[in-house]
Amino acid sequence: MLTIDLLNKKLSGAQEIIRAVADIEAIIQQQDAWSYQTVIELLAQDSIDLLVVYQSDKAVGYCLYQALFEQAEILRIGTHPDYQRQGIASKLISKLNQQLKELNAESLILEVRADNAPAIALYEQQGFETIHQRKGYYKIAHQPAIDALIMQLNYKKAD
Repeated sequence: MLTIDLLNKKLSGAQEIIRAVADIEAIIQQQDAWSYQTVIELLAQDSIDLLVVYQSDKAVGYCLYQALFEQAEILRIGTHPDYQRQGIASKLISKLNQQLKELNAESLILEVRADNAPAIALYEQQGFETIHQRKGYYKIAHQPAIDALIMQLNYKKAD
């Protein structure tokens, strides 16, 4: 059974969970993975939190995000390859949306590589729209530069 929980940064086992998230990051972001230390340093900031998806007691997905005032940003989102294509990222985004609405956020943004069609399709399915394109943003040795898309989801405010 899948569960999604906000990481309690003060929890005695938090470092173990963060290590599992960093391990997933290293697998799925091979050319640009954020290390365990980077995630620890980010989570030291009050505005940055981590949602973790568990299968039984094993971390299988995560969403690192920042919420500042009325705007939030997904910094990283990922699912272990053994658990991809099972709707985990959709559930993560839904859970994040629920939390952000409770915080009265007005919008959520993210950045995605323009060549990552599955991720773009997922974000569009969740209601995100492309608001900007950064030409040649991702540069990888001996390969053509790839654009970055900035996508945004606006939350409807009740009148």
